[in-house]
Amino acid sequence: MALTQDDVRDIADYARIALTDDELREMTDYMNDAVAMLEPIREYDLDGVEPTYHPIGDLSNVMGADVVDDDIRALPLDVALKNAASTRDRAFRVPSILGDGGGDR
Repeated sequence: MALTQDDVRDIADYARIALTDDELREMTDYMNDAVAMLEPIREYDLDGVEPTYHPIGDLSNVMGADVVDDDIRALPLDVALKNAASTRDRAFRVPSILGDGGGDR
């Protein structure tokens, strides 16, 4: 089923993209070409294949525990903060990027 210019106009409106009439014709052709390139996928026998929503499948959190291991690579606090432009207590002090620029946070 080919996309019509009305279909592409609706997609563009949804994405808040303004298209001229020429752009609409060009985009309709482009999107129909893209859909046609995917047509061979329809030839695969997919009966019984469960749909997935992520290419890795059953993805879980792969981050390690946030635990300090002093024996392996813990950097002493004074060394970590030594070259910082500004510090406060035990933290790096950086300019605020949120709000009205009311100073460091």
